[in-house]
Amino acid sequence: MTVRPLTAMVLAAGLATRMRPLTDDTAKPLLTLEGVSLLDHSLNRLAAAGVGTVAVNGFWHADKVEAALRARTTAPRTVFLRETTLLDTGGGVLNALPVLGEGPFYVINGDAFWLDGPTPALTRLAQAFDDSVDAVLLVQRTFQIAGAVGQGDFALNQLGVPRRRREREVVPYLYAGVHMMRASLLDGMAPGPFSMNLAWNRAMEAGRLRAIVHDGPWFHLSTPADLADAERRLEARMTVDTPHPWL
Repeated sequence: MTVRPLTAMVLAAGLATRMRPLTDDTAKPLLTLEGVSLLDHSLNRLAAAGVGTVAVNGFWHADKVEAALRARTTAPRTVFLRETTLLDTGGGVLNALPVLGEGPFYVINGDAFWLDGPTPALTRLAQAFDDSVDAVLLVQRTFQIAGAVGQGDFALNQLGVPRRRREREVVPYLYAGVHMMRASLLDGMAPGPFSMNLAWNRAMEAGRLRAIVHDGPWFHLSTPADLADAERRLEARMTVDTPHPWL
């Protein structure tokens, strides 16, 4: 039976230094593609997936993030969590657990942007989630990503079990900025700044982490050039009958 998460978190507190100067005066999730902010794109997808409540954290230009949430007039309901100390990904989610509950719930990076394949990515994560796992990650094939992706993040076996890249190894999958997890993934973690990678590593060691490969276009948005390229590719997709879904 497919689970249906009712809560989610959008991580919107990062400093986005590589996106300067576009983020000198705003938060990265408020940058736009096709006239819609990255934050609103994520919130709209979560609403379409049936999520009713979304926690959104803020640190860099937090006032602007909060104002953008107040300006929304459509679902989902949002709860803004202002961070006075930057808590990183894991610390941010841990701080939001009173809003998120025991889960499972979605977590989306504030700069994540993708187009769905035949089945929405959030639905596919839910379909892959069961009692044997604490989290399921969405990953993308590195050869399908425009822009610098380094040596990749993960390798996967045929069952979708991920492992980290070994020293000097190049692996074929990059974390796509979206995952689904239960609160118990963070059991024992102390409040304060820490990366979600610590929790994922522990889950991998216990055999309780899985990953699915995204089956649609995904956009790497690290620099102003990346954002401009994504806008160009999206515009081309709307005006040209492309022969494949990878733009």
